[in-house]
Amino acid sequence: MTKAATLRTKDVAALQTEVKELQKAHFGLRMQKATQQLSNTSTLRVTRRDIARAKTILAQKQQETPAAK
Repeated sequence: MTKAATLRTKDVAALQTEVKELQKAHFGLRMQKATQQLSNTSTLRVTRRDIARAKTILAQKQQETPAAK
C-alpha cells in the first residue's frame, strides 16, 4: 500500500510511471485470478485503490502546474 504522503513528494513524471506500474501489477493480478493462481484476492482491491490514489494526486499536481505559471 502506498501512502498519499509519499506520493505527494513525487513529481508529475514519477507519478505517471507509478500509475503505469500499478496498472501493470493490477493486470497481472487479474490474470492470476482468472487462471485461479491468486490465493489472496484482496490484493486486487488494494492495487485498485492505490491506482486511484496515485491518479488523484497526479490530477491535483497537474492542476497546480498551470496555475503556478
